[in-house]
Amino acid sequence: MGKKYAEALKLIEADKLYSPKEAVELVKKTSITKFDSTVEASFRLGVNPKYADQQVRGALVLPHGTGKSKTVLVFAKGAKIAEAEAAGADYVGGEELVAKIKDGWADFDVCVATPDMMGIVGKLGKILGPKGLMPNPKVGTVTMDVTRAINEIKAGKIEYRTDKAGNVQAPIGKVSFTDEQLLENYITLAETLIKVKPSGAKGQYIKTVTLSTTMGPGVKIDVFKVTNNK
Repeated sequence: MGKKYAEALKLIEADKLYSPKEAVELVKKTSITKFDSTVEASFRLGVNPKYADQQVRGALVLPHGTGKSKTVLVFAKGAKIAEAEAAGADYVGGEELVAKIKDGWADFDVCVATPDMMGIVGKLGKILGPKGLMPNPKVGTVTMDVTRAINEIKAGKIEYRTDKAGNVQAPIGKVSFTDEQLLENYITLAETLIKVKPSGAKGQYIKTVTLSTTMGPGVKIDVFKVTNNK
């Protein structure tokens, strides 16, 4: 444990569960990096993702974005190429991009594809899948409305998905954000996860919630106040 981490840890009461507002204020105070750290929310859910009716996956646009500009690649053809370029896509193409990715290129954060391009994009399943970059209609990245998809991604759209242990982790902004911006982003994420509670989930759905910064200690939120902004 580093000296800065140890000092930051002293500001957090080990057994206390904080309100979202208190947690946001504290997580900013306990950031220990010289750079503008990412603030992340971690939810442990009462689900077993190995069952189809207990999986949690989707996407949402944070009201204040993530503080990070995302590089968007779009697989498209015909008129959709010009549409994607006009909407601000960083890379647009088809087979040539498939070949480039197969050769090891991966200089993009999000991949969007029109439905008629999924035949060739499918060739990249083993490469894009493990990285969470495979276009998927469930999160709006397989669509004919490429303009909307790109605009939402650039505006701060994030994807969320349970891992094997039933956890969801997602960025809600940067330490440089105001308390209000982080709080609104957090509540948007929390309310979304509550709305998409799987039909197969039984018992307590949200078990724990923790906010943390890059390399910083975690601040636990009272699950009974999970969407209370006070």
